[in-house]
Amino acid sequence: MATTPATTQTHGSRQERDVKRLRRVAMTSFMGTAMEWYDYFIYGLLAALVFDELFFPSFDPAVGTVLALLTFGIGFIARPVGAIIFGHLGDRIGRKKTLIITLLVIGLSTGIIGLLPTFDAIGFAAPILLTTLRFIQGLSLGGEWSGAVLLAVEHAPAKQRAFYGAMPQYGSPAGTLVSSGVVAVVTLLPEDQLMAWGWRIPFLLSFLFLAVALYMRLKVEESPVFTDVVQTQVAKKVETEQRKPLPLIEVFRHAGGRVLIVIATVLFASGGFFLMTTYAVSFGTGELGMEPWKLLIATMIGAVLEAVGIYVGAKLGDRWGAWKTVVAGGILALVLVVPIALMLGSGAEVLVIIAIAIGIGMLGVPYGPLGTMLSELFSARYRYSGVAVSYNIGGLIGGFVPSIAGAFALAVGSAVLVIPVLLGIIMALCVIGGLIAGRVLSRQSETIAV
Repeated sequence: MATTPATTQTHGSRQERDVKRLRRVAMTSFMGTAMEWYDYFIYGLLAALVFDELFFPSFDPAVGTVLALLTFGIGFIARPVGAIIFGHLGDRIGRKKTLIITLLVIGLSTGIIGLLPTFDAIGFAAPILLTTLRFIQGLSLGGEWSGAVLLAVEHAPAKQRAFYGAMPQYGSPAGTLVSSGVVAVVTLLPEDQLMAWGWRIPFLLSFLFLAVALYMRLKVEESPVFTDVVQTQVAKKVETEQRKPLPLIEVFRHAGGRVLIVIATVLFASGGFFLMTTYAVSFGTGELGMEPWKLLIATMIGAVLEAVGIYVGAKLGDRWGAWKTVVAGGILALVLVVPIALMLGSGAEVLVIIAIAIGIGMLGVPYGPLGTMLSELFSARYRYSGVAVSYNIGGLIGGFVPSIAGAFALAVGSAVLVIPVLLGIIMALCVIGGLIAGRVLSRQSETIAV
């Protein structure tokens, strides 16, 4: 049958709608996670800079700083809890509705921190409220990244899953850049103004970011994969909701080994990142006597390089396959550990800045296709729970890497060795985990083919 102009026009209109839908999904996945990481990073930066005086002034300054940073660590403990809660919701009520909830939770909790009275105003209630809001932040982050990845991957065409699945990953460098820039600006204020009101500005900006991100997320359609799962369950007249196994139980019943694979593979995403940011900044200021702003420049350059690495990794992921690119990126990082060690050991400020920037940037290559690889490892009916829980357990472990690095430095008596040794171990786990994931996915493909 000949194709009429009307038919061609209809087909073209459908393609245009699909392209617009994909772009909207990609943008909202990016914006949501960028906002999440912005909120997360400003807390870490300001906890190190001002929270000891604002919320823990009755303690010795060193103790106050430790307590302020411990509240930052509370967020990592909360992440697996949030993964369980939001993973369950994502597998039951849908990706879109769950991501709206996570966005509201992180945006409101962060904005409210900017409204908190300090210790001088309400005493010990201030640090208690701060810690509570920090825990709530962590809960939200436990469900945001995994849901954003799944929404993007499940909307994307088969040949572009890695490209679109990388959109939430761009949130990490974007959040780093914006948070570092905003905090750098407010720290230019005179100290009395910074302590009085300037520190609140980065948190209050979260309300504005929330309004924009929420508007875009409300316009996104539900994942077609989740919609198909729901329709299949209805068609098969499955058991009532009360009799269905919890998604988390299904994860450990059917894919417990895959959870371990993911934990090992994703450790670089948090452990490697915080090693090259939090600990590396501490190393540069404490051991080398560098000025903080120079190290902040290093992390910002690293964020740009990370974004480039994510793009490269995503494109290669669609060409080679997600797990192969994760492995290749891990191997590349292992090779770069040697020059990074030499540059850090030199003590030259320019070389240290380059080493930190490269260390952050190289993480982008395996990070780009990571979400796509994770989504392929778990069945659609419990995919949100599987990705969220395994990824955030890895995130919890990775959150303690700076502390482990500090203890390691004390034990061996050389801070210079800490970063390359731990980074090498972390990236080796990424390579091993990616290779095992590849074997699992290959067997899975063979089973489907048979």
